[in-house]
Amino acid sequence: MTEILSEFGPVFLMLAVVITLLAGFVKGAVGFAMPMIMISGLSSFLPVETALAVLILPTVFANGAQALRQGGRAAWISVRQFRLFLVVGGVFLVSSAQLVPVLPATVLFIVIGAPVTLFALAQLLGWRLRLDPRHRNRTEALVAAVAGGIGGMSGVWGPPTVAYLTALDTPKSDHVRAQGVIYGLGSVALLGAHLRTGIVSAQTLPLSAVMLVPAAIGLWVGFRVHDQLDQARFRRATLVVLVIAGLNLLRRGLF
Repeated sequence: MTEILSEFGPVFLMLAVVITLLAGFVKGAVGFAMPMIMISGLSSFLPVETALAVLILPTVFANGAQALRQGGRAAWISVRQFRLFLVVGGVFLVSSAQLVPVLPATVLFIVIGAPVTLFALAQLLGWRLRLDPRHRNRTEALVAAVAGGIGGMSGVWGPPTVAYLTALDTPKSDHVRAQGVIYGLGSVALLGAHLRTGIVSAQTLPLSAVMLVPAAIGLWVGFRVHDQLDQARFRRATLVVLVIAGLNLLRRGLF
């Protein structure tokens, strides 16, 4: 961390704190978008690899808190309910993480950002996607593969996951808890994968640990806001954030 601070200075450290605080708040309120906000903001003044490393510990912490907020038993129910998603997504996440040093993720950003944005906009305009229960396993495996693939390379795997849970009309509490479980196990896998790639190192881990404090504060405030939202407002807020997430992915892929 000393090397990073000597290169970028305390002003950028404070900026990183503000970005992480905002990311934690949005995460607590709607259940996702923390990695997206952090990677977008931090990579504007840090190398992408460093930004990816810095977001990992706050993401692991926030997802764990989100998954266990209603207790271990409820979290285990979500694990069982979405076990196929967890297995397939985990395999693709770990595999794609090995490509970070050699493969740009710009094409994937466009491929994911476009349909996610269109899906969320269509939902906001009144169109409702209904998934056939007979094909749920196939759909879940496909979405998990896409989410895990882009997540391993960018640290962002929320938009496809949220789009899937929204299409299932998942109740608010179950929606957020399932996100926490899926992202939590995914972020642990991402940490392990990037310890192997060298993205996470002795130079970046201390700064990532410092970001745990603003992440925790933002998450706590976000949880308070979340508790005040009814199902309809939660769904609308989720779709609005999903549009922003999709547009941001498009921006990263095109510019």
